[in-house]
Amino acid sequence: MTTSVRRLPGWAKAVAALVLVLAVLFAGIRLTVLPGIRDLFGTQTHDRSGPALLKSLQDMSRYDAASGTFQVVVDLEKDSRYLPDAIRGTRTLYVGAGTVDAYVDLGQVGERDVSVNGDRTFAALRLPHARLGRPALDPDHSYAVSKQRGLLDRIGDLFSDNPGSEQAVQKLAVRHIGDAARGSGLTARAETNTTGMLQGLLRSLGFKQVRISYGS
Repeated sequence: MTTSVRRLPGWAKAVAALVLVLAVLFAGIRLTVLPGIRDLFGTQTHDRSGPALLKSLQDMSRYDAASGTFQVVVDLEKDSRYLPDAIRGTRTLYVGAGTVDAYVDLGQVGERDVSVNGDRTFAALRLPHARLGRPALDPDHSYAVSKQRGLLDRIGDLFSDNPGSEQAVQKLAVRHIGDAARGSGLTARAETNTTGMLQGLLRSLGFKQVRISYGS
C-alpha cells in the first residue's frame, strides 16, 4: 500500500510564509507593550568609547610649535706638535647658519592624558614636554671666511678626492647651533604656542574651558 503526499502549490507556500512573518512581528509588538517583558528580553547599551579628543591628537602626531634661526662663528685650528704651521697645519674661520625646530609629540598622548566632562564643555590635556629637533645647517648662508693651510696640507690636497673639505667645521657648527638652541628657551616657546593652538582649536569645537599641562 503506497501513500501519496500532496505538495502545496506555490501560492500556498507564499501565504504560509507571510503568515509566519506577521506572527513574528505581532509577537515582537506584544513584548514591547507588556510591562516587564521589554526589560527581560531587551538589550543594554554600554558606552565604552575613549576620550573624544584622543584620536585627533594622535593623528596630529608631532606638532612643530617653534623654530629658531642661529648663526655661529667657528674658528678651527689643527697644528702639528713638531712642525711650524707654515709646514703642517690648518686654520679655518667658518660662519655657520642653521635652524632648530622645537616640537611636542602629540602621538604619545594616551587615554589617561585626556579628560572631557559629560556635556563637553571642559577638556583637560596632559602633554609631554617640548623637545628640540636636530639642527639643520643652511648651506646657502654658511661659508668659510678664511682658510690657512701649511705646505704639506696643500700638497696633500692635490691627491685628495675632496680637497679643502669643510666637513669638520660644519660638524662643529652644527654642534654649536644645538648648544645655542638648548639655552635659548625655544622649548618653552614651543609649549606656549602649542597651548594656544589647542585652546583655540577646542574652543572652536564648543569647549568653554581648556586646561593644558605638560609632563608625566
